[in-house]
Amino acid sequence: MDSSWFSSPFALLFTTLIVIGILKAVAVLHRVVFFWKNKGVPYVPNSLSSFLTSLKAFLGSISIVDYWQFLYDYHPKAKYVGMMEFNTPCVILRDPELIRDVVMKDFEHFPDHRSFVDKQLEPLLGKNVFALRGDRWKEMRHTLSPSFTASKMKFMFNLISKCCKDFVDYLVDHPEICHAIETKGAFRRYTNDVIVNAAFGISVNSTKDQDNEFYTRGVEAIKFSSGLKSIAKFIFMRTCPRVAKLMGMTIFPSAMSKFFKTAVGETIKAREEQGIVRPYMIHLLIQARDKKDDDDKMTLDDIISQAFFFFLANFDTTSTLVCFAVHELAVNQGIQDRLREEVRQHLAEGNGEISYDSLMKMTYMDMVISETLRKYPPLIVVDRLCTKRYELPPSRPGCKNFIVEPDNVLMLPVYGLHHDPKYFPNPNKFDPERFSETNKDNILPYTYLPFGHGPRKCIGNRFALMETKILIAYLLQKFTIKTTEKTIEPVIFTKKEFALQPADGFWVELEKREM
Repeated sequence: MDSSWFSSPFALLFTTLIVIGILKAVAVLHRVVFFWKNKGVPYVPNSLSSFLTSLKAFLGSISIVDYWQFLYDYHPKAKYVGMMEFNTPCVILRDPELIRDVVMKDFEHFPDHRSFVDKQLEPLLGKNVFALRGDRWKEMRHTLSPSFTASKMKFMFNLISKCCKDFVDYLVDHPEICHAIETKGAFRRYTNDVIVNAAFGISVNSTKDQDNEFYTRGVEAIKFSSGLKSIAKFIFMRTCPRVAKLMGMTIFPSAMSKFFKTAVGETIKAREEQGIVRPYMIHLLIQARDKKDDDDKMTLDDIISQAFFFFLANFDTTSTLVCFAVHELAVNQGIQDRLREEVRQHLAEGNGEISYDSLMKMTYMDMVISETLRKYPPLIVVDRLCTKRYELPPSRPGCKNFIVEPDNVLMLPVYGLHHDPKYFPNPNKFDPERFSETNKDNILPYTYLPFGHGPRKCIGNRFALMETKILIAYLLQKFTIKTTEKTIEPVIFTKKEFALQPADGFWVELEKREM
């Protein structure tokens, strides 16, 4: 190579950029390795062992449950534990009192979730009420909250109940599919029908119309948002949003975004042109849009993002809750018999029908679902993003206080707390009695967090619980739930997804009862 090249301005610039890149990489590596060392805080060291454990979780060699249990148990006597997630300092809170302070008492320091994707890159995910921050989140939460009051739940009860009856009647009429049924695929059809009716105001029946586009798009969305490839894409889009934008990268295919945009747009158009008033989510969003000035007006993307978020959460998360509840009823026949008797009594009082009020009075039903949520929480871990400096007390005697800086992340290890024998003795046992009137007051506050807590608590939890309880009640009326050869107990969690799922699916038998 010509020696004059090395003395050219281009070579000098190229060499300078390489040196800067190396120095920056070294600085980042130094921060990752040594950030916690001198903080006086118990932490998960960036050792080869810890790195390999993280790598195993990412590559699917261990389940995400095993990974978070490893982190939760690393310093069992500490109130909190430091760790690094890539280049971001994270604090795993293990102490219920500190969790209370963060999610309630000192909420103004931790009002947000961290962003997973830039809202400009993926508006379907980036503009929903879970992802929004600051004043924008407060406004959206205030707008949506009336959709989920007790009075609205009572109003929507008949709609959900009809979806449930149609679904259960289909199972009754097709006994050939009930001998060994994979319930996740089946229950997704029910939750799909419920949320499409409730959020979009569109009537669908996914058992009769097996390939309706809402259902197929829901399955497609779950496929695209889970698995190693999607997690890698999430990480890249979060850490390099500008590059991802230049590459035109999105989580979901454009056809999916187009479908939901069209569905919401047509729903809005029909309601405006025909004067249809259904006091559900989209109607409230339309009202909020019309009240705002032009500078702060809600866009169609804002409305689509809320509808899509609730559709996806209900489609997958609620169906998973029902699956775990049905699994436990299958392997615990005594619990199933007791719950069926409670349902039978309320059916008798209502002439074979379940009303909203009678469902709310089913105390054992509530105990069973609460224990299902303890053993199999919808989220393994919940995060909070620091926006104002905050001082944590010593993690244990002899340690220093720790200052949480803005953009640091606090992690609430929901699964770890729910399976800590200090708070829930014999945690792997399915025991609804933990939530009886006698025992539930003994549960230490802020150790049971299936829907989070505080102002950021899941806004749709009432809806999900009602939808779950109605289906369980009607299933128990018509069927005895039994295990099959494919039923695995205890559940072995998949290593391929970052959510609680059995490795080989949910399998039970639904044996029709003589009425």
